[in-house]
Amino acid sequence: MEVMKAVLFGIVEGITEWLPISSTGHMILLDEFVKLEVSDGFYSVFQVVIQLGAILAVAVLFWSDFFPFGKSQTSAPLGHRGIAAWIRKEQWNLWGKILAACVPAAVAGVLFGETLEAMFYNYRTVALALIVFGAAFLIVEDRQKGKTPKIGSLEALDYPTAVLIGVFQLIAAVFPGTSRSGATIVGALLLGVSRGVAARFTFFLAIPVMFGASLLKLVQSGLCFSRSELSILVVGMAVAFVVSMFVIRFLMEYIRSHNFKVFGWYRIALGVLVLLYFTVLR
Repeated sequence: MEVMKAVLFGIVEGITEWLPISSTGHMILLDEFVKLEVSDGFYSVFQVVIQLGAILAVAVLFWSDFFPFGKSQTSAPLGHRGIAAWIRKEQWNLWGKILAACVPAAVAGVLFGETLEAMFYNYRTVALALIVFGAAFLIVEDRQKGKTPKIGSLEALDYPTAVLIGVFQLIAAVFPGTSRSGATIVGALLLGVSRGVAARFTFFLAIPVMFGASLLKLVQSGLCFSRSELSILVVGMAVAFVVSMFVIRFLMEYIRSHNFKVFGWYRIALGVLVLLYFTVLR
């Protein structure tokens, strides 16, 4: 039964991690109705490490976009002979921007992660963040309507803009319910980045951020899992990977001809639902 519950958690993770609707908000609601019969310590690890499956989906789908080696795919190699011919300069430059954007959230997570979780990981913060950033999507989309994005490709994304996007990611690290993808996409749109580039850069940012957070949780846990706990973790990750493959493809296709307003309205509705449930119905 717990493995079947892990399947459901993997589905929710795979959908909500990439759509800008807050995986945390959905996980809190799901945990209210479908509780895993595990220790609090393991559940804390499970919530984070299940994201590794979602990361793998990004790596598979966008491998050629960010993998920094490969002669057959190199349009701008470091050199034309030997090892240099296998080094893709554009991809190394992209990784530099990704890592620069991750610095603010990484520093906050390492120094204050447990403190911030204790202070803000509650339904009130999550609901407020859902509503505020839902409204932000509506406002930003109206503001950007009819404007031509200043940055229409990953190559045109400069380091200062990447770092500023990372600051928006920091907001999501501090306030659960903001949605990491939601915060970075809103920030990127405000900075004049096109929807497609904003979404792709958000996906790439997830790799070091989520991998680092998962690794930290695993180290803190001491890697001491029972056989049943390990089964739950592996199943959740595997399902999150499969679902993420479909969701990422859907989102990239969707934003070619649609804006993010639908996600804004959905976030506001979910935030109100969370407040009603915990203050009235529970």
